[in-house]
Amino acid sequence: MSLCRAFVQWTCTGDFRSGRYSRIHDLRFDGGMVVKGSSSPDVVPLPFSAPEGVDPEELFTASLAACHMLWFLHRARDAGFWVLRYSDAPEGVLGPGEDGRERMTLVTLRPRAAFQGAAPDADALRRLHEAAHEACFIAQSVTTKIRIEPQGETAA
Repeated sequence: MSLCRAFVQWTCTGDFRSGRYSRIHDLRFDGGMVVKGSSSPDVVPLPFSAPEGVDPEELFTASLAACHMLWFLHRARDAGFWVLRYSDAPEGVLGPGEDGRERMTLVTLRPRAAFQGAAPDADALRRLHEAAHEACFIAQSVTTKIRIEPQGETAA
């Protein structure tokens, strides 16, 4: 078992009673990293949101992508491949679920990897991504549909 901690801090600025207050907050992580958080300007209009802040939906999408990447690197190494670079441009969709409530309905991962030496063929690459998805703690913890669309490999 592992205990995961973060610290979220918000202080009211604006008129809370009328709903005209800032949603900007700090997200603090172990090791001292502080990230500016905010509601999405698509959900709460400016100036009560900060477009440069990271919103929960972006954090969710990035969390799935990062977890998948870490497991992909592990599985690729176990399979004898040497990954030099990995990137992803994931997209999350916030929309109504079957019950009509807003939720993250789909996250599409678009991973791209560069290998040194032998690279996996298309079938091996698919299997590596499937194994990474099955091992990803975050993916296995959510009901959101996750689509993986590997973008192939980049030149080393």
